[in-house]
Amino acid sequence: MTTATARSERTDNPCTLTHADALESEAVHIIREVAGEFERPVILFSGGKDSIVMLHLALKAFAPAPVPFALLHVDTGHNFPEVLEYRDRVVAAHGLRLHVASVQDYIDRGVLKERPDGTRNPLQTLALTERIQSERFDAVFGGGRRDEEKARAKERVFSLRDQFSQWDPRRQRPELWQLYNGRHAPGEHVRVFPLSDWTELDVWQYIACEGIELPEIYFAHEREVFQRSGMWLPVGTWGDPKDGETVEKRRVRYRTVGDMSCTGAVDSDAVTLDQVIAEIAVSRLTERGATRADDRLSESSMEDRKREGYF
Repeated sequence: MTTATARSERTDNPCTLTHADALESEAVHIIREVAGEFERPVILFSGGKDSIVMLHLALKAFAPAPVPFALLHVDTGHNFPEVLEYRDRVVAAHGLRLHVASVQDYIDRGVLKERPDGTRNPLQTLALTERIQSERFDAVFGGGRRDEEKARAKERVFSLRDQFSQWDPRRQRPELWQLYNGRHAPGEHVRVFPLSDWTELDVWQYIACEGIELPEIYFAHEREVFQRSGMWLPVGTWGDPKDGETVEKRRVRYRTVGDMSCTGAVDSDAVTLDQVIAEIAVSRLTERGATRADDRLSESSMEDRKREGYF
């Protein structure tokens, strides 16, 4: 569906609930449900497309009032500069409160050590869980979608976490008829995923319908990259190419945003939303499967991080 077609469906048929409208309605319902049930919710905000859409939905859910939640970003120290600039600009534009949990602080204090492969994504767990505990957040919005990865496919919309932020599949609750149970003991919290039923294509079509601004790295641009494990990794402060890894200047874009050390780019000429949507529509790989090295560490890498408390 092109941008023009999507917008036409939403304006020319006012009595018809489109697929995008239904997804939006469900997500807004979830966000308002959390506002009514919990005392100190927070939105995980990375500056990636899913968290951007989630924030957009929160803005719509409470308009014209301000969003009653703070934002929380786990900063690895290896984030894309374009994404950090976008994050700060959005926070300022909407007068939002931003908490930043810094992985670099933990490394400087000797609490965490750099990994041999240079990636810091697996190091985010401690920074995230300690900030949740210190700020007493009882509901944490995440942008995870079930279509991304098999560990995420089994996740509930309301996902209970124990006092150590760990996930236990035996304690997850049924969610029949969109009835969500937010009960939790002191010290526990609930991870909430309003985009659970969305696909990557849904996200992009909604961005097009709503005219949502994104960081420029989501569109084709020239960048210095090198190939590792079948992915184009960016040249940056996180580490240098190894022997045999040649730096090239290629026209690429990013399907997902994470730590620079584990987020690969894809060759692309897509510079508009319609062109990106056309690319996604014919892709047979999820964005994480195609471009995230941290998900390739083992068959259970995402499952392990979920049990430890990150996802």
